[in-house]
Amino acid sequence: MGIAEVALHTMPGAFAAHSPASNLPFIADVRGRRRKRSTNSLPSNSRALQGQVRFPVSRAVECQCQRIDDLARVTDGNNGAWVKDAIDKASQDLGGDVRVLPGKGVGGNGSLNGSATAKSPPQRWKASSVEDEAWELLRESMVYYCGSPVGTIAANDPNDANPMNYDQVFIRDFIPSGVAFLLKGEYEIVRNFILHTLQLQSWEKTMDCHSPGQGLMPASFKVRTIPLDGDEDATEEVLDPDFGEAAIGRVAPVDSGLWWIILLRAYGKCSGDLSVQERIDVQTGIKMILKLCLADGFDMFPTLLVTDGSCMIDRRMGIHGHPLEIQALFYSALLSAREMLTPEDGSADLIRALNNRLVALSFHIREYYWVDMQKLNEIYRYKTEEYSYDAVNKFNIYPDQISPWLVEWIPPKGGYFIGNLQPAHMDFRFFSLGNLWSIVSSLATTHQSHAILDLIESKWSDLVAEMPLKICYPALENQEWKIITGSDPKNTPWSYHNGGSWPTLLWQLTVASIKMNRPEIAAKAVEVAERRLSVDKWPEYYDTKRARFIGKQSRLYQTWSIAGYLVAKQLLDKPDAARILWNDEDAEILNALSTNRKRGKKVLKKTFII
Repeated sequence: MGIAEVALHTMPGAFAAHSPASNLPFIADVRGRRRKRSTNSLPSNSRALQGQVRFPVSRAVECQCQRIDDLARVTDGNNGAWVKDAIDKASQDLGGDVRVLPGKGVGGNGSLNGSATAKSPPQRWKASSVEDEAWELLRESMVYYCGSPVGTIAANDPNDANPMNYDQVFIRDFIPSGVAFLLKGEYEIVRNFILHTLQLQSWEKTMDCHSPGQGLMPASFKVRTIPLDGDEDATEEVLDPDFGEAAIGRVAPVDSGLWWIILLRAYGKCSGDLSVQERIDVQTGIKMILKLCLADGFDMFPTLLVTDGSCMIDRRMGIHGHPLEIQALFYSALLSAREMLTPEDGSADLIRALNNRLVALSFHIREYYWVDMQKLNEIYRYKTEEYSYDAVNKFNIYPDQISPWLVEWIPPKGGYFIGNLQPAHMDFRFFSLGNLWSIVSSLATTHQSHAILDLIESKWSDLVAEMPLKICYPALENQEWKIITGSDPKNTPWSYHNGGSWPTLLWQLTVASIKMNRPEIAAKAVEVAERRLSVDKWPEYYDTKRARFIGKQSRLYQTWSIAGYLVAKQLLDKPDAARILWNDEDAEILNALSTNRKRGKKVLKKTFII
């Protein structure tokens, strides 16, 4: 088992008065207890309440501190000593023992033993504007644990009788919600989310008797209320995480931990409260994510090797290998983690590995993933079957792979990063999130960043049309769709992940546009979205080439559609606030890359083939 829940009282000043509700205690455990009340008590479904309603612990919630019984299970190797010191200090502060009890998972889909939980429909208030309505809907989606807000559910449609897992808090889905709350000055829910998901990081979830690697963050979690053993008049709340063992396809989320690091940095920059990222348990959580991503394996590339369905595109879409989205998030998370890691002897090797990976990753993506008219001409004239260290066509790409659509589609001005690169394979599809976050993270050079925005403007009718923004372009069709997706009935051409349009991508477009001092691009996209989002009841995605129809299986009142719009509006109003999300171009990386290029061809030592 990896990191355990080190007591939150280790650093008494961790929750300084940055939060409007800092007088309320933060619940440190993964299990809480709520006594049954009379009919005059507060409603159990707190999502239906407007605003940040909080229940005093003395009246509605009683929480149990957890204990660490086995220090050997807290962490491995050299980390054990300083985690033990933190626990000892916490014990002294609390005047007793600090222990951790094992997490308690509950089966089913939202309730005990799998029975459906009745959910009262949220109230719908009349709003004076689209933005006001969006804020009301976002607050309605808030989830509470032990009286404190811990996240927002994925979708909150009162007419949806079968929410599946859309009634859970997804890490990737909460990111725009968290950013919206940060920009609003409401820090408590983000702080709680960061710390509670950290507690879930080390749960031993298995599939077919196999456990995921230490440091893996769950895809989602749900607050469940179950009867308390030995007391028929009491119930307790538990956080039940899903690491992919219940998801369609049973794929673990690679992006959850990367998004968690990015949000942690944004929280510190926006609130000014750096004590959260400096906590020992948070520092350990960062290191475990990094160690999981930086672990040596069979892969020869500096990019992160992942399976299909491990990111926002969570179904089979032919993105297995080294998808751009994961590489951009990986690069951003590495930079953010390096910024937050506290200097200590145990971090030296990790930071050295991190710096080496940053240089190699940035060179690899900028050099081999980039496509514009000039690069396409080079690929068109590639020689193949080159065996040498000086080969131009290093990945043995066959020019015939260049699709006819790309020849006609690529504009004379502008370019983009391709979706994937593997031996003898280039995925030339344009993936919006990966390209936008390459701008945000400075994985793309300044020239490349402007070229990506130039392409979006040039191909506005294809990528934006009547609703921003295409998740990828073009769609897989006909025999290609059958082979690559397995004839997926949800990912039909120009639907869902296969060329569908996702309003949540508005906020990434806005951050990228502001970073490059071109906010008019985002403003134009927001204006397009405002015409329909509220009228269409905030869908998850849109279908058809021009995004004219609400997605055939699209959930309504999708929280990250709502939050993405709100973040875009807030950032356009206060552009400087976007700095909490982007990474500036790193001078050391630039220097390393320029030095390598100046050296030219290396003199190779004599090699022996055995």
